[in-house]
Amino acid sequence: MTPQRLVVGITGATGAAYGLGLLRRSRALGVETHLVVTPAGVLNAHHELGLSREQLTAEADHAHAPGDVGACIASGSFATAAMVVAPCSMKTLAAVAHGLGDNLLTRAADVTLKERRRLVLMVRETPFNLAHLRNMTAVTEMGGIVFPPLPAFYLKPDSIQALIDESVERVLQLCGITGATPQAWGGLRPGA
Repeated sequence: MTPQRLVVGITGATGAAYGLGLLRRSRALGVETHLVVTPAGVLNAHHELGLSREQLTAEADHAHAPGDVGACIASGSFATAAMVVAPCSMKTLAAVAHGLGDNLLTRAADVTLKERRRLVLMVRETPFNLAHLRNMTAVTEMGGIVFPPLPAFYLKPDSIQALIDESVERVLQLCGITGATPQAWGGLRPGA
């Protein structure tokens, strides 16, 4: 039986902790991960998390160089459950929106869309300009999911890590990963 596989892309936008969280939680759930980190993603992971490229790639089952367009994840014949870009820069969003498979990360995203698999882009920018919004619309029209990792304060998290973990669980559930456990909203009770 083929294991569940998840492609994870990490770009230079802020929020490298989301990509790291996806890799660690996927490993805990027995999901095979394939990682592509852009040069700016490595720079940002070092700045935000203190991780080297080697430390970051060690969190994945398989790591692929951005220039390796011959890697297995560049083909639709390599079955995966989904792909998540966490965080997703506006440059990567634009490349995906316009079908520019100019590196392995954007090629894998294009393959995910053409195979009608789940693509989740955890976009990180604020405020959005019109180009950003149009690119998000284009990706959505192609079947992708734009998922800015907005904090769910209504769950009353007690730490930044709890906010990150909840977003990771929601994304894994969106990807159809067995065992993902986001907190369910129980609703508000009058007078509570």
